[in-house]
Amino acid sequence: MSMDKEIKQVITHDFAPDHLEVINESHKHKGHAGDDGSGETHYKLIVVTGKFSGKSRIERHKEVNKSVGTLFDKGLHALSLKLYTPEELRE
Repeated sequence: MSMDKEIKQVITHDFAPDHLEVINESHKHKGHAGDDGSGETHYKLIVVTGKFSGKSRIERHKEVNKSVGTLFDKGLHALSLKLYTPEELRE
C-alpha cells in the first residue's frame, strides 16, 4: 500500500475527519536528508475534525504524530500539519 493510502487510513480511523488532505511534498526534498528515493517521505496533512475541540495546537500535533508513528518505521520522514476544528474554519 502506498504511504498516501496508509496515512489516509490511519487518520480516518483515528480522527474521523470532516476533511482530510494528504499532500505528497517529497519532490520538494529530493536529495535532502530523509529522501530515500521512494518519493513517499515528506507529507503535508490538512485535517479538520471535532476531535481536536478543546485541544491546544501542541496536543493536536502530538496526537497525530502518535497516530502515524509506525509509518516513520516504514519510510515516512517528515510531516507538515495543519489541524483544525470545524468551528475554526467557520470563523
